[in-house]
Amino acid sequence: MRAALAAGWRRRDLWWERLQERANRNWVAGDRARALTGFRFAYWLSLAVFPRTDPRRATSLANAAFAARARSASERAQRTYRAALNLWTTAPATLEALHIQRRARSSLFHLRMEAKHWDTYSDNMKTRLGKIMAESEACLAALSRGEAVPHRLYSRWLGEKPSVFDDTRKVLAACLLIASDAPPDR
Repeated sequence: MRAALAAGWRRRDLWWERLQERANRNWVAGDRARALTGFRFAYWLSLAVFPRTDPRRATSLANAAFAARARSASERAQRTYRAALNLWTTAPATLEALHIQRRARSSLFHLRMEAKHWDTYSDNMKTRLGKIMAESEACLAALSRGEAVPHRLYSRWLGEKPSVFDDTRKVLAACLLIASDAPPDR
């Protein structure tokens, strides 16, 4: 929490991430009741604290739809997935205002290259995040149709979660903490 606050995050940013991460972990572990409760709390938190255009709201809606489907409320799930997909269409606009924090590099060479070519580095990062957003949108569309997701989500988050607390972490969390029934190793 201290590192996140020192980097300019607010408590609500970290709470949302922790709720979604824990709910996904509980779902994978088979603790369905705790997972569904976690998704619900994260959903209500997102409604209370994030702007409508924040992609984390779309993720929260998607996970609320996932929870509704798990409780056999298929009509509600369908409506909520549609709302999540509609909201997700605004997600790419967040890339323009993205604040990317410089990362510590493994060598002096990499540090110099990053400093010298920061604009290129930043543009490449935004391009990469844009591709991940498109993959997440494809996953949302598949989930809304009741199909298997075509890309890794939560398991990818476990491997790619940034160690720095900047906007890229928020965007990646929104993209990769979408709940699905995909096996954890996929």
